[in-house]
Amino acid sequence: MPDLSGLLSYASFFLVFGTAYAIITLGLNLQWGYTGLFNVGVAGFVALGAYTSALLTTPPQAGHLAGLDWPVAVGMLAAMLVTGLVGATVGALALRLRQDYLAITTFGIAVTIQLFANNATALTGGPFGVQFIPKPMQSWLGTGLHWTMAYLAMALALLSLAYVALQKLVNSPWGRVLRAIREDEDAASALGKASFVFRLQSFVIGSMLMGLGGAVYAHFVGFIAPDDFLPILTFQLWAMLIVGGAGNNRGAILGAFVVWGFWSAAGGLMRGWVPQAEQARAAALQVVLIGCLIALMLVLRPKGIWGEQLKTQKD
Repeated sequence: MPDLSGLLSYASFFLVFGTAYAIITLGLNLQWGYTGLFNVGVAGFVALGAYTSALLTTPPQAGHLAGLDWPVAVGMLAAMLVTGLVGATVGALALRLRQDYLAITTFGIAVTIQLFANNATALTGGPFGVQFIPKPMQSWLGTGLHWTMAYLAMALALLSLAYVALQKLVNSPWGRVLRAIREDEDAASALGKASFVFRLQSFVIGSMLMGLGGAVYAHFVGFIAPDDFLPILTFQLWAMLIVGGAGNNRGAILGAFVVWGFWSAAGGLMRGWVPQAEQARAAALQVVLIGCLIALMLVLRPKGIWGEQLKTQKD
């Protein structure tokens, strides 16, 4: 008879990660799916949110500049604020660029953030990362299944709040302007819309959601390091959006769980089938399999599993 407690523990663990990725993918969907902003620096904003919340909430440690022991809720809010401010700065400087140039710029910023985290040892712990990140509710729930399920409930509540708020935004006149800019920015500008302002607002809100997702990840794992935020993370998140369907918040959430499940299953199969000595090299096959999944999706369902549903009548 299967161990029910073990199954629940693994399912909760899986769902927390999927929920964190779903929050981040919602931010990416706002930027790309609704506004057409090609952000290839997602991992950098996720890292910024994770490190901000972690550094503000960890207890003071000798040799580290941060460690303010703030409440976790304040740390998560600060993560959104910092990533929003950085997103506003980056957007003000880079959003006048288009497509490939914007992608190159955001990628460079993400690499810069990752290198800073890897070298600012006094602040971030360098390659050793940040340890002892507080886990909310753990002081009275312990470290077992009860805490994991409680954290999952909190993460799902944050995801639901983000989804409802975004749905209201994208279904409002503001969201319709974003879609107009995505389809033809010159035409939107000719109609009197301040395209740059709308693009900047979308970029900032999307960045804040990425920071929140990073904070949710950090406080669940309890330890972060620069290697957690390599460019492969950006690839995973883009895969989630493409598979789920850009331009639809439900599709973005669905894609996050589908691709995370596919990634986890592929890793499990390789650990079972590939000899121990070859597993480090075989890990690259996970990326290949995700690439094949994207290619298959683009052929069979170019708009994703739950892509954008264009309305045929006036709102």
